[in-house]
Amino acid sequence: MQATIHIRGHVQGVFFRATAKEEADKRGLFGWIKNETDGSVSALVQGSEADIQTFIEWCSEGPSAARVTKVEVEWDEKPAKHLKSFDIVHEGC
Repeated sequence: MQATIHIRGHVQGVFFRATAKEEADKRGLFGWIKNETDGSVSALVQGSEADIQTFIEWCSEGPSAARVTKVEVEWDEKPAKHLKSFDIVHEGC
């Protein structure tokens, strides 16, 4: 199972990506997370539906300094490519 997650609010400069990586690693999820130019954060996550759902719930809160206002999720049952790690994408930062 795979989900693409878009997180809006005060989510950059608050260790959102680093903390999200820790949360993904705890759940055995694979994928990536990155800052977007509009101030939001995007993630692509692969794993079990239950583990992805708990990760999405975490994204709704984020780390203590974050102020999440909206989380959008697109589900895909059959990912085109299976990933083997969860990475922080640094391009564009």
